[in-house]
Amino acid sequence: MNRERRVGLRVGLRVGLTGGLASGKSTVGTWLSEAGFRVLDADRIVAELYAPGGAGAAAVRRLFGDEYLDAQGGVDHRRLAERVFADGEARKQLERAIHPLVRDRFLELTASDPGIVVLDATLLAEAGYAPDFDFIVTVEAPSGVRLQRAVARGMDEGTARARLLAQGEGAARRDAAHRVLDNCCELPDLRRQVEELIDELQRLANQPPAGG
Repeated sequence: MNRERRVGLRVGLRVGLTGGLASGKSTVGTWLSEAGFRVLDADRIVAELYAPGGAGAAAVRRLFGDEYLDAQGGVDHRRLAERVFADGEARKQLERAIHPLVRDRFLELTASDPGIVVLDATLLAEAGYAPDFDFIVTVEAPSGVRLQRAVARGMDEGTARARLLAQGEGAARRDAAHRVLDNCCELPDLRRQVEELIDELQRLANQPPAGG
């Protein structure tokens, strides 16, 4: 267990939820939310940061110039995505700038929440967020399966392949995970695994904190 839980203060359980493109991560997040857990989406936090006047918009302007902002001063998401998925170094620069902002915003939003709080983030481990969490879950499926799912949902195959490549093989998230959910097959099987996960997280949250 991390942070204040180790010294006896009840600050809730912080859970990191991760997984690659079309892994089923968002489905798991929905089920955790339905179970009563507070689930925050890192992409929504980024969207907030990219809004006019946001710290993320300022970072994009600093890195790449005004041409990556829209007329209102927010980030032009399409143009930025085209740049960073075609340019590995630009992507790394953006990640180095944005990941700390997302982390700080998540911690700010959940600082006083005593319940089970989940951050849904594709690059949770790669971004260095792992030490902030008591428990990390990754949702996994073979890359070929995930490619098929992404294309079936309407994503261009070239774009899907580029995103899979950019996300890497997932070794970092699997190494960081306390629990790996296998979503290679049927949805009912994933649901069963999530029900077991919910029970486990509730048990962890109800444990007396060390020193308490």
